[in-house]
Amino acid sequence: MWQGVREHKGWIWIGAGVIALGLYGVVATLQSDDNFGRILAAYGGVFVAGSIAWGMVADGYRPDRFDVIGALFCLAGMAVIMYAPRGH
Repeated sequence: MWQGVREHKGWIWIGAGVIALGLYGVVATLQSDDNFGRILAAYGGVFVAGSIAWGMVADGYRPDRFDVIGALFCLAGMAVIMYAPRGH
């Protein structure tokens, strides 16, 4: 959607973005795993770091130290969510 709207790539890009985001929301609601909230939260950490990496590759974005530190915090949080011993 970003490229369609901000970079004026047209309605096809915008429509593809709308469809992708909509499908993401539908797929998330269909998950039957009791721990899906935990999985989704962990995905958020990967999403943040991946977004910065994508910006570097696709747009030539150069993150500053606060971007990198923030992404590392997100990945550390993801590791705690996914791998902390829960005793059950």
